[in-house]
Amino acid sequence: MSIVEMRVPPIGESITEVTLSQWLKGNGEYINIDEPICEFESDKATLEFPAEKAGKLIFVASEGDDLEIGALVAKIDTSVAAPAGGESTPPAAKEEAKAVVAESAAAPVAVESKSYANGHPSPAAAKLMKENGLGTADVKATGKDGRITKGDVLAASSAKKAAPAPAAKASTPAPQPVIASNFSRETSRKKMSRMRRTIAKRLVSAKNTTAMLTNFNEVDLTAIMALRKKYQEEFVAKYGTKLGFMSLFAKACAKTLMEMPDVNAQLQGDELVYHDYADISIAISTPNGLVVPPVHNVESLNFHEIELKIKALAVKAREGKLTLDEMSGGTFTITNGGVFGSMMSTPILNEPQSAILGMHTIQQRPMAVNGQVEIRPMMYLALSYDHRVIDGSTSVTFLVKVKKLLEDPVKLLMDL
Repeated sequence: MSIVEMRVPPIGESITEVTLSQWLKGNGEYINIDEPICEFESDKATLEFPAEKAGKLIFVASEGDDLEIGALVAKIDTSVAAPAGGESTPPAAKEEAKAVVAESAAAPVAVESKSYANGHPSPAAAKLMKENGLGTADVKATGKDGRITKGDVLAASSAKKAAPAPAAKASTPAPQPVIASNFSRETSRKKMSRMRRTIAKRLVSAKNTTAMLTNFNEVDLTAIMALRKKYQEEFVAKYGTKLGFMSLFAKACAKTLMEMPDVNAQLQGDELVYHDYADISIAISTPNGLVVPPVHNVESLNFHEIELKIKALAVKAREGKLTLDEMSGGTFTITNGGVFGSMMSTPILNEPQSAILGMHTIQQRPMAVNGQVEIRPMMYLALSYDHRVIDGSTSVTFLVKVKKLLEDPVKLLMDL
């Protein structure tokens, strides 16, 4: 027997531990070299772990385990030969595709086999079985070597739902209605994801180690709304993306950051580090938590370039495909709670940055304009800042400058 140990590889300088989020292959299953066997969840991203050798997979760690870099994850018995045909068990996606083709052409025929896969569900099928309350006896397997595929579970679930309810016997008295309780005392526990734990630690650290204050102002978005309405179609036709609020806000902040380097600085020990560029982190909500990948050199980008970069980062973030490099860096952050309806908030600093701008929902409010009351689209802005780095007067001036650029976007477009 020849055993190869699979250990957690080095992932990044700041990452010392990962969580085994899920196995992609079954215990005892034959795997090919470079085939992903499991997924790791780090502080910043989800990563696949490929097999170093071909052979039989032997689990050591379990799903949900926290593993340090170098910890043993699994073993591979390289003395085990590949199944007939020289290929490993196909991935779940291939099994599902075969099941669909078989069902559309003729009635599926279960394959009898004494292999490990016989009667075992694929990872996707197992999850679906649990959600639908099905056991292996309830599902007819059609996958290779008798494996239960996702298609098999869907078919069994549909049959279960379509099955007519048994007719009640005439002599059986009607059941008495059960009065449900109006409240519940049940509790449940679920381990926090690694990303959620990391977010919690960073937020507490920011509150405890920085002298954080927040200034507020409001901005009249009448001119920006008119600008977007007038040029939106031409903008989309030329660049293939819409002119959103985020690129305008990011550009206004970047321009002001170049004029006020203190807001763009970071405190490292007893030194202040200044930047001659504006790498603006954009807060993006994902199913696993908030991530803040930066758009680099916003001060030098055009509006459509900013929009396309934000869009690409948002797609990758929600699919869990952001790399560590894409998550690193940033000199200033913008977060938009307005998309969720937030009217006003105090955003928490994204360390080691010294300031963060909070955008909020746009509301039509009566405003005094040239001695007249007019209804205007208004947004509250919040700037949280580290008072150790940024003076109060500096923070107020920064917010006022950003406000003026947004209320007169022609100055922003002309770089005035």
